[in-house]
Amino acid sequence: MATRDTGTEQLIKDTAKQIFFAEGRFNATTQDIADAAGVARTVINYYFRSKDILFQQVFKEAMADTAAKMDEVLFSILPFKKKVIAFIDMFTSELTKYPYRESFLISEINAHGFSLATKHSSQGVQQFLKEVKQAADNGEIKKVLPINFMINMLSLVAYPLLTRRLFEQMLELDNINFEKLMQDRKKMIVEILFN
Repeated sequence: MATRDTGTEQLIKDTAKQIFFAEGRFNATTQDIADAAGVARTVINYYFRSKDILFQQVFKEAMADTAAKMDEVLFSILPFKKKVIAFIDMFTSELTKYPYRESFLISEINAHGFSLATKHSSQGVQQFLKEVKQAADNGEIKKVLPINFMINMLSLVAYPLLTRRLFEQMLELDNINFEKLMQDRKKMIVEILFN
């Protein structure tokens, strides 16, 4: 039996991620992906059998990548405020690199019921929620349900980045001005979240 070329398989997945996450073309066909990857469409069928299987694979890898990056910050031994700043930096960087990834993940969860939670990733979140409670008890942040703190933090970071194109058009911002605005927002978000 012939061995699979993992380089070609990875090229296809990386190309699909670029098309879905960086360009926001969720309805791209396997032909679109094949053309962008420089392979024949039959090569995609060989490795993934269908567009749905490719979608599922890309979805799983995106979830695993997101969970790993979150865990790296959430399980770190940084003091709470520095951990929040590191999380904001990481999340902003990821959303800037792949502005449509979260939209893709939400779309696939809604359309196909793909599962988000894993025990491993929820442990990082649970650990962080305990730290939020401790920070509230210590007076670093306002008394708030830890879940609301996390939702506020994610919302303050994610919303402008997820709706970037809308804000760029509505406020007549070019890429440079939008990026500067997002860098300024990081400091503002920390000031909002902490006493």
